[in-house]
Amino acid sequence: MAALHTRLADARGNLDNILRIHSLNPPSMRHHYDLYRHLMAGPSPLSRVQREMIAVSVSAENDCFY
Repeated sequence: MAALHTRLADARGNLDNILRIHSLNPPSMRHHYDLYRHLMAGPSPLSRVQREMIAVSVSAENDCFY
């Protein structure tokens, strides 16, 4: 778990809350992060900026703090 936390944490060592919820199930955390990376950086006709705009819009519509 420590190695996974280190790999996924930001420069200050913080882990996003959405990943923290998986802390009791490291495989779940790894799969969630892999899915996120694929959606945001994998092959797509959308640019990274477009994907981020969609994510922000959906989060705002859902009253999500992320």
